[in-house]
Amino acid sequence: MGIHVSIHYDNSTGFSDPYLWVWYAGAAAADDFKATGTDGFGTVFDVDVKRSDFSFKFKNGPGTSSAWEGPGLDRRFRPLKGLPETQVMTEIWCRGGKAFIYPTLPAAPEAGSAANFLKSLTPAKGIYLPDSGALSGLGATPLAGGGVLFGLYHPNAGRVFVFGSFNDWQRPGHNTPLPAKFCELKLYRGYFGILNTWLLVLPQAKPGDEYKFCVQGGVPSDDKGRFQRYFTDPYARELGPDYGMNNSKVVDAGTFAWTDQNWHTPNRSKLILYEMSVYGFTEGDNGIVNPGKFAGITERIDQGYFNDLGVTALALMPLAEYPGPQGSRVLGYSTSLFCAVERDFGSCDDLRQLVDSAHGKGLAVILDEVFNHTSNDFNPLYKMILEHPDEEFNPEEGGLYYSGKTRWGNRVATEKKDVQNLLIDACKLMLVEYHVDGFRFDATHTDWMDHGFVLRLARELTSFCPSVVLIAENLPNQQDLNRSGYDGFSQWSDPFHDKMKALLREGVFDNSNFYNADKLADIFYFSKSLYAAHTDNAVNYVESHDESSVSYEVKTNPALDQPATKERKARLGLFCTMTALGIPMLYMGGEFNVERDRNIVSFDWPKDGPGSNGFFRWASRLIRLRRRYPALQIEGYSPAETGQFAWILGPWMDGRHGGGSLVLGWRLWPTKFAHDAMVVLLNFENRTVSVDLELGARGTWLKLADADNANDIAPEGSNSVSDAAAIKSYDGRFGNFDLPSSSCFLYKWESDQA
Repeated sequence: MGIHVSIHYDNSTGFSDPYLWVWYAGAAAADDFKATGTDGFGTVFDVDVKRSDFSFKFKNGPGTSSAWEGPGLDRRFRPLKGLPETQVMTEIWCRGGKAFIYPTLPAAPEAGSAANFLKSLTPAKGIYLPDSGALSGLGATPLAGGGVLFGLYHPNAGRVFVFGSFNDWQRPGHNTPLPAKFCELKLYRGYFGILNTWLLVLPQAKPGDEYKFCVQGGVPSDDKGRFQRYFTDPYARELGPDYGMNNSKVVDAGTFAWTDQNWHTPNRSKLILYEMSVYGFTEGDNGIVNPGKFAGITERIDQGYFNDLGVTALALMPLAEYPGPQGSRVLGYSTSLFCAVERDFGSCDDLRQLVDSAHGKGLAVILDEVFNHTSNDFNPLYKMILEHPDEEFNPEEGGLYYSGKTRWGNRVATEKKDVQNLLIDACKLMLVEYHVDGFRFDATHTDWMDHGFVLRLARELTSFCPSVVLIAENLPNQQDLNRSGYDGFSQWSDPFHDKMKALLREGVFDNSNFYNADKLADIFYFSKSLYAAHTDNAVNYVESHDESSVSYEVKTNPALDQPATKERKARLGLFCTMTALGIPMLYMGGEFNVERDRNIVSFDWPKDGPGSNGFFRWASRLIRLRRRYPALQIEGYSPAETGQFAWILGPWMDGRHGGGSLVLGWRLWPTKFAHDAMVVLLNFENRTVSVDLELGARGTWLKLADADNANDIAPEGSNSVSDAAAIKSYDGRFGNFDLPSSSCFLYKWESDQA
């Protein structure tokens, strides 16, 4: 059935004699139409076509020998899906260089750029105005003089509207539309100097309002076949309470009363990371008023729990909006938006209170960002911006924000500059509006993320906030993320973890034979020979959300599945983590020796409190040693070359110094003062090994810790030169020292009197 249709073409290609070429699926015949006129948009073709479903393209002059539009610009016209009978569009608009069909007259662009327009506005205090790639103003920004700036990035839209509680949710497509209430955004030149940024200031909008964007053109068709969709804001800071609607919410970050003005992010050598799930950390504790929430963690902060434990940084697992209920196996790594805080955890101000309280207790806060993939369930970015109309029905295409797949979901297109801008803005927003100290980035290997982006991220964030802490999960570890070493990414050390698990379970781990002397020394010397350039580049751990606890792993060796053995191995693992060069990290519950498989966030909190748990009492004293002593915080490119570090035991040495055995020992001398000197001794054998120690200084060496006890000197403990466990050396050496099976020792020089 033929139809009459008006096709408007902006002729931005500059054809001197524009023609319209129309063809039909399965038919050899085609139609060649000359323009019938012009209007304010461009050239007009009022034509009668043979079918209501056809393809077309623009060219210069009649016939097939003249100039045509470029490849990829074939357009398809098809009926709408209206009920009860099929509806047909009778008028459409087309832009040169874009294959999209627009159901309405595209907006005329503003004369100036987005950046110039935004320079005339002043955000409310404490608000981040997005500026990565260019000053863009994306999202919903409360303004100092009242009102809200709304911004959306969409390079292929024809028109964009914002609608919400401030205009009775009026927009195109409303069941009873009131066009006088529509709020249409204006089109500006933005990223790359081209038209792609939509902005509008609404004086009547205010914090607390809920909203969405309505986009016409450049999007998949809706249930009626119209090229029109409603979207949650990619820059939304919070979503409304209705989990079905998922409306964006205007948030004013400037009303929170911060008290951390004197806070300074610690140097990385001072970090002792505590990885934790917002939900899992408190959900099983009846003594917490707000379990499973930001407020629950804040309670523990205010009670001084983390100070008692000794950690210096809280590494929060993802807290971006997650599509589903919380639970013991919900890790939060399938996020749906990058700027929105998970509603299940509390409000944006609840997160600010957590950070403010943490800073007040001397604790840094690190957020886990998942920039490699997003959820396949609730996913506002999926096909939000089509790069070509063919993507609509291609299940392998997710639009602008995606390129391919990962094992966890759709791969975020981190190689695209405009996508990078969103991700960098998300980090800057967290730095400005939540005062966080840094980020851990999930799965940054080149299989999942573009390293051009990862390195750009580091450059821009360190320029924006020089003290920012950058941590990467990159398995296996890649050297290019080291940057200049000290300013590179602190990578979760896969060599340390895997080697330690094999040593502790005394056998094969993860299908690899790490239970040997190969690379044994390397993992304790910040994996320098393996990937790291500087001590800042190594994060050492024996458990994380992705890895089982030591006790759980050890019991997989039936010969070791005994309570006493599992506890001793867990103590050895934590001791190694706290004494190895690099940054130590423990996973929540590790301080209680929780026996737990990987990917579980819940654990049982001691019913009588942490102090009732013997493992905690030992662990907290050990961790506070790391926090107190410079010898356990040595940093640099080559501490061995500067004389701060020296091996005294190892499998490569002679028989009296560990030769042929899985033992290690090293001397730490961070300053010129002997009082700062320490010695670390480890035995991974299941037998006693007798060794000679080269302590390096005569006098009394105090045993501050072993696998059974940890006791500091005053004012932290009661240790002294009179302690029976102290070593007396008259010449800087000590012979015939027995290292029991699975043992560890930390000694500190205390007096020159032997």
